[in-house]
Amino acid sequence: MLAWTLFILYLLGTSYLGWLGLRKTDGFSSFAIGKGDLSPLQVGVTLAAATASAATFIINPGFVYVDGLAAFMHLGLAVYLGFVLMLLLLSFRFREMGERMRALTIPDWIGKRYGSANFSLYFAVINLLSFAFIVLLVGGISIVMQQLLGISNLVALIITLVFVTGYVLIGGTYAHVYTNMLQGFLMVGVTLLIIGSGVVVMLDHPDFWGGVAGAGEHLLTAVNPGSAFYNDYFSTYLAGFCIGGALVCQPHILTKALYVKTDRQVGRYIAIFSVVYFLFTMLLLTGFWARVSLPEAALLDPATGAFRQDLVMTVYLREQFPTWLFTVISVVLLAAAMSTLDGLLVGISTITANDLVLNLLRRTRSRLDEAARFRLAMRVSQGVLIVVAVAAFLVALHPPPLLGIFGQVGVYGLVLAAVPPLLAGVLFRRVDLRTVWCFSIAALLIHFGLYGYGERLFGDAGPAFANPGVTATIALLVTVPPTLLLTLLARYRRAATQPVQS
Repeated sequence: MLAWTLFILYLLGTSYLGWLGLRKTDGFSSFAIGKGDLSPLQVGVTLAAATASAATFIINPGFVYVDGLAAFMHLGLAVYLGFVLMLLLLSFRFREMGERMRALTIPDWIGKRYGSANFSLYFAVINLLSFAFIVLLVGGISIVMQQLLGISNLVALIITLVFVTGYVLIGGTYAHVYTNMLQGFLMVGVTLLIIGSGVVVMLDHPDFWGGVAGAGEHLLTAVNPGSAFYNDYFSTYLAGFCIGGALVCQPHILTKALYVKTDRQVGRYIAIFSVVYFLFTMLLLTGFWARVSLPEAALLDPATGAFRQDLVMTVYLREQFPTWLFTVISVVLLAAAMSTLDGLLVGISTITANDLVLNLLRRTRSRLDEAARFRLAMRVSQGVLIVVAVAAFLVALHPPPLLGIFGQVGVYGLVLAAVPPLLAGVLFRRVDLRTVWCFSIAALLIHFGLYGYGERLFGDAGPAFANPGVTATIALLVTVPPTLLLTLLARYRRAATQPVQS
């Protein structure tokens, strides 16, 4: 009864914030990125909540439970450092140029930066890869909801998708920010509670780290030779750092720079984000605490009897906290997953409408004026939300075995395609379109090719190709340095051929 009461209160509170978002939304532009009137605190907390998501709060502690310190260093510290540094590198110029070009999305920004509607259309299609991450989030929410409310996967999926799609449908970006503010502060409170429980577990076990080391081989080594994902320094550290940087190029992440009006506000929201997100990252330590406090039998699927690492967080919480507090925390875990899901839904619907539908419409002899086109884009955006929700429901009914890996493969492909044009477009004044487009396609082909066929081609001689972070990092290293080097050489050639002024 308590679980349903708290959950309904959360739904009502979030619905009210969605309604406030509706009142602030007066057109397609404000639906997509707001009006530039959001504070650094709002944007920083929203960004931290949207970045942490179900992966940090629900899925990733399971990887630390199985693979130990190597997984923590990869998913935690390496990714965190890469993310924050890339955010600092890109956000200021991205905001400045985006404001000048009146860009609404990343594909819109790229298309206007390179003067190519076709390039924008290409990224609108590539953006559909974010659907894999939407499935990950919906699956993570369902896992917690089933444990919390005692309902089936079917019912959990229906509640999740109808509710989140509903408030995004009416409120757009403002609904996303307002609800993420609530969700973000709830997440901070729960994070402190969970970290506190971990401290208690460590105090109750004087030889805590010895217990972790004794629970399995290589759980406290810098790399884990027995892991399918983190078995060497390249896979664990360099891949984590590079992927952390690339993830900034997700549509619902970098466009936060367009929510504010000045570089000073950008710096402030990045500072707030860095503190809050570091706190969320420490939740991965739950994998260690669960190693000592939970028997592996507690993580078996009741229906199939198979071991499920994605149950680590929810089972740990159920064992460590009284029922009422477990219920409160579980509702916040649902909020954590929904905080990223709504941002992704805003992104995929806005990009599909603005950069796919309107892009194609502008090529026709349509008699619609610009205002009518934007009204049409608004309706298309809302229609896309419904289509994505239905598709996510159908896939999540029978989810893949490792939701975390499934989501990573798709979203890494999306960001890999975006890194060369975004990085070159921010760092250099003149960039050759053919160069960034070729390396963008190459990054996609290398990532998906190595993930699908790397082990068959190289066997044990290659790195851990089962880890999407490894294949994505190889793709980045093969495409980003040549993009920047060729652009730099082109600039020097232009300077050398210019006549000297006497």
